[in-house]
Amino acid sequence: MTIPFLDLGVAYRELKDSIDAAIARVLDSGWYILGPEVEAFEAEWAEFCGASHAVGLANGLDALILALRALDVGPGDEVIVPSNTYIATWLAVTAVGARPIPVEPDPATQNIDPSRIEAAITSATKVLLPVHLYGQPADMDPILALARQYGLKVVEDAAQAHGARYHGRRIGAHGDVVCWSFYPGKNLGAMGDAGGVTTNSMEIAERIRLLRNYGSKVKYVNDELGSNSRLDPIQAAVLRVKLAHLDAWAERRKAVAAAYNTGLVSAGLILPHVPNWADPAWHLYVVRSRNRDQLVSRLKDDGIGTLIHYPIPPHLQAAYTHLGIGKGQLPLAEQLADEVVSLPIGPQVTGDDVQRVIAAVIAAQDSTA
Repeated sequence: MTIPFLDLGVAYRELKDSIDAAIARVLDSGWYILGPEVEAFEAEWAEFCGASHAVGLANGLDALILALRALDVGPGDEVIVPSNTYIATWLAVTAVGARPIPVEPDPATQNIDPSRIEAAITSATKVLLPVHLYGQPADMDPILALARQYGLKVVEDAAQAHGARYHGRRIGAHGDVVCWSFYPGKNLGAMGDAGGVTTNSMEIAERIRLLRNYGSKVKYVNDELGSNSRLDPIQAAVLRVKLAHLDAWAERRKAVAAAYNTGLVSAGLILPHVPNWADPAWHLYVVRSRNRDQLVSRLKDDGIGTLIHYPIPPHLQAAYTHLGIGKGQLPLAEQLADEVVSLPIGPQVTGDDVQRVIAAVIAAQDSTA
């Protein structure tokens, strides 16, 4: 039997009756754009995150773009981003006409290294954009301190951090705006694309509500150049069902991670490092191996699914050749891209699955030693 990296079908079947009923409720309502279902999810998600406001959007990339637009980021501005992240973080900056300025990660956590940020700040810097990569909180206190010192805004990319905590407080309102993806594979995932933001600022929330709806508060009256990025009511209804199970599913992920931490301690891998101030969401369980490609191949032969998050860092993508950041200029991001591999950690992974993965990883490592 195979162990897929992530089985969304199993997750759906676990909650099938509730999800089907929620979808039917929306279909019966006749309200298919925004409306009470979206408003209910926004209220519930804001409360869960400890934020004053939530705004539902069409996807996670739009969340980042509209957050930057709400802060008036545009041409001539610079946004400090991690060198080690999914390209969407950079794409949002480019989409508003600003320039992404990459900063290398802390090798231990693989998140942006706060000690490297100050050297990247210039007179054009407008926003610091940390990513809570793999569901591991970035070290927010020094980032926020730098933002205060230099008069900058902080936008958090929390696409992988649903339910994660920093110093005991849920991710969701540390910075000025926190951006979320509810892509199906996320810890809190819809049945299609979906996204949103949380914030403690009513002004920012209202600006994003305006921007998501053609720049309009009143139908056919357009106050500014907006877009169409509205959370679908069906997706909102599904997310409301799953939100009720998010903490329980997080505990399952945590148990899988703990088993890996114990079982793989002598496997010759670099395992995830969790600072004492972090309570990760364990969206991904990412290990590092100098023989990554051989390990992935052996696990595939054993019927175990893996993924690489991410095989090409943004600065080496063809989309960003215009920035002129050549190979070797961001060596930590490049090294991680060559070594990281993610093991199965979804909440539907069983204890037997975990032990089989551990045994297969150890055997694969022994064969390549």
